[in-house]
Amino acid sequence: MKKIPVRKCVGCMEQKPKKELVRVVRSAEGEISVDLTGKKAGRGAYLCPDAACLAKARKAKRLERGFACEIPPEIYERLEGEIGQRAGETPE
Repeated sequence: MKKIPVRKCVGCMEQKPKKELVRVVRSAEGEISVDLTGKKAGRGAYLCPDAACLAKARKAKRLERGFACEIPPEIYERLEGEIGQRAGETPE
């Protein structure tokens, strides 16, 4: 049986399967971006595709702490859009 990779959401702090989470990555150059593939090089942090988790992470500055740098508001906006899209997806 294959082991499923698990990561902790920086919003709710719950352990969940990696595939269910949205990855935010900081590259070596210090650029913050949303990583949809989960394969970009750099330091990663994971969030549930849930607006409440993003709000908790933003309020507690957990992404800033995880990446040891400021997070531009555009990144939070992109995450909000990404989470909205994921929540709107209907399972087929």
